[in-house]
Amino acid sequence: MSSLPVCAVPSRYPFEDAFGSEVGTARSLDRGMGEAVGRRTVFRPSDYEDFGTVANRVAAGNTGLLNHVDDREVMQLRNAIATGALLTSGRHLQHGDAEQPSRNMEVFTNCATAICSFAKFYLLLNGSGVGRAYDDELCIVNWAQAPDLHFVLDAQHPDYPRDRAALLHFGLEMQIVPWGTMLEAFDAGMEADVRKFLHEFVLTTVPQQPDARVHIIEDSREGWAKAVEIVEAMAFDGEQTSSLVLDFSRIRCAGSPIAGMQGRPASGPISLLRGLLNIRLNVIEPARKKGMPQWEQALRVDHYLSVEVQVGGARRAARMATKSWRDKEVLRFIRAKEEGGLWTANHSVMVDQQFWDFINNPEQTGPLAEHAKSVFAEATRCAWINGEPGFINGDRLEDSRTGSARNKPVHTDGRDFRSSRYQATDAAALLAELAGCAAHARFPVTTNPCGEITLHVTGGYCVIGDFAPLLACPVPLDTVTPGLPAPDIAEQWDARVRDSVRLGVRFLLRANRMDALYGEEVARTNRIGIGPTGLHEWAWLRFGLDFKDLLDEKRAAPFWAALHELSAIAKKEANAYAQEMGTTRPVTVTTVKPAGTTSKLFGLTEGAHLPARRQYVRWVQFKGVRRENGVWEAGTDPLLPAYESKGYPVRTLRSFPGMSIVGFPTVPLIQRLGMGERVLTAPEATPEEQYQWLGLLEKYWIGAEQGNQVSYTLKIYTDRHDLENFRAIVAQHQPHVRCCAVLPSRPESSDLGYEYLPEEEVSAGRFAAITAGIQDDNVREVVDWAHLQCASGVCPV
Repeated sequence: MSSLPVCAVPSRYPFEDAFGSEVGTARSLDRGMGEAVGRRTVFRPSDYEDFGTVANRVAAGNTGLLNHVDDREVMQLRNAIATGALLTSGRHLQHGDAEQPSRNMEVFTNCATAICSFAKFYLLLNGSGVGRAYDDELCIVNWAQAPDLHFVLDAQHPDYPRDRAALLHFGLEMQIVPWGTMLEAFDAGMEADVRKFLHEFVLTTVPQQPDARVHIIEDSREGWAKAVEIVEAMAFDGEQTSSLVLDFSRIRCAGSPIAGMQGRPASGPISLLRGLLNIRLNVIEPARKKGMPQWEQALRVDHYLSVEVQVGGARRAARMATKSWRDKEVLRFIRAKEEGGLWTANHSVMVDQQFWDFINNPEQTGPLAEHAKSVFAEATRCAWINGEPGFINGDRLEDSRTGSARNKPVHTDGRDFRSSRYQATDAAALLAELAGCAAHARFPVTTNPCGEITLHVTGGYCVIGDFAPLLACPVPLDTVTPGLPAPDIAEQWDARVRDSVRLGVRFLLRANRMDALYGEEVARTNRIGIGPTGLHEWAWLRFGLDFKDLLDEKRAAPFWAALHELSAIAKKEANAYAQEMGTTRPVTVTTVKPAGTTSKLFGLTEGAHLPARRQYVRWVQFKGVRRENGVWEAGTDPLLPAYESKGYPVRTLRSFPGMSIVGFPTVPLIQRLGMGERVLTAPEATPEEQYQWLGLLEKYWIGAEQGNQVSYTLKIYTDRHDLENFRAIVAQHQPHVRCCAVLPSRPESSDLGYEYLPEEEVSAGRFAAITAGIQDDNVREVVDWAHLQCASGVCPV
């Protein structure tokens, strides 16, 4: 669907002009990690590391989506962003500029869902986090019916392996030879194995098969997705006896810069070839020989494609995989993570009130009740080991609760997945069939990977953004007495927060006018999600309240009243602005997202989360490993030896071959606001207190209408709670919130199956020792994108 025409809207002006009428001074990013995030994900060379310049281009790009936005609003928006009061999201800060009206919406959407593998692949390639429901009734493609696949790569392509070094590299990429094998150890037997594999699976010319369909893969995200679409559509059509030849020769060589990805290196044709070959060898052929449930086929196809999206670290490939608790094979889904291999998605079981009635009422009997109890027991057992799967209360999600998800029309012409850049052609019939299935599905909605957005299972978007009420403070933070700002300062501060919310919802609604694959669904729902971040810092400095205080609704009444007022302002302004633009009343408005990137820019606690620790080492992945002789391997990121030489802790990873991690000592802002011992970290809050906090946020911010969810990871520490206690906590509290990721944590991360966690708590003494050993006054840290998106633990470690 094409974007809506740029048009004028009525001149209603809803703002209090709290950010002034002149260009304001931009806030400096937090030293260290904040600056590193800015350099990695926000700043362009033309920004000169000035956040005010970022605010200029982001405001110009967004307001350019309508003609004419009042110049006063443009200035208010620019200043709100520059001060950090309106942080929007990392994607807007990275990509926003005057060219935005001509770009596709996918670049600016954080959250999406998909119902086909090709659609999910394309969205992941565009950087979206994507959820998919693997319910039996929604998985109708039998990949055993896919055509015979043949792969072609011209022998003259730069990535075609010819000499021994290239053969070794190919062997490593295809896992034919052991990871870490050096050229001197690459013997004749290994070389013969690689050549045999190459001869068997990679052709250099198109075979002469008269009845074969030949598809030349174009060198673009659209080209890669189209190749998968053709395979998936042919499987749906039952073309097992046909042949499909996929020619990879037009794909640029590995290492070439990717336009629109800040020049990051392309992964080359071998990556996509490997993904499709894995689908052939590990899904299509086993499904033909031994059989495989169709939901599992889809889950594995999506995994193999997601692996290739992550190659090189240029994209994050965040995924959510959900399955209905009623499905007969849901126990196999529950065990999938424990059994290993499928590590690219968060897994959650979609449940409802009937499920919890079975769990919490021993008098409930019968086959379905026993099934529910088995699901709960197995899900909690697996979650106790590695944190997954979680539970999502599907009947509490907005579109399901209100029934609006059932209003989505069924289209038969492919318009459900169509934009000016990509049109579903071969898969139009598949999309139509799936739309019909979804219309009668028990759970017509699912969530994005971090759980805060409700989206239709057939596909949809949500543009989301953060506002930071602490950073709306008009004076330096260290000049404010916690809970006692001067009356004139408090008045201006509160007005700025209110205007940040108004500016934010208008900002997001304008983004919904962009050219979008899910344009029909965007127009139908006009869904947005605005939410606060840095809540604990704001509660302390503005109201003088710590976390324990916030749980006392009477004591914290001013805080909760303020948050409730902001929620009402957000929905009122969103509804009014949508009406003025001639668009649909937004189905959802409020949310709380993880806010990893935006919060780190200014050292804030992330979204609704408590500070994880008082001081910690943040571990960041870099490409490269050091040999036993102390020499870094060829292709190692030059920053690795540079950081090591400056004294940063560096470790080589076993679970991520070819990768190392660097540790950066970090102290959050909340430790610098004078709270002292009143700072409460997540490990110090009880599960009951955190569930209570989550419920209060749903009550006062999300609200009874037009609300998404709160993205929240609640860690339960296994040295305090055993498995049965864990189960009791989940059974008692999980039924009463929309969703919450409950993650058992142990003192040693390896006990959960992880070699490391992104944030490692260290004692004050060790922290001081690490810091003292680092000789770097002006570090330029580079931060892994995947860790920033869902750094609070909701997304994959």
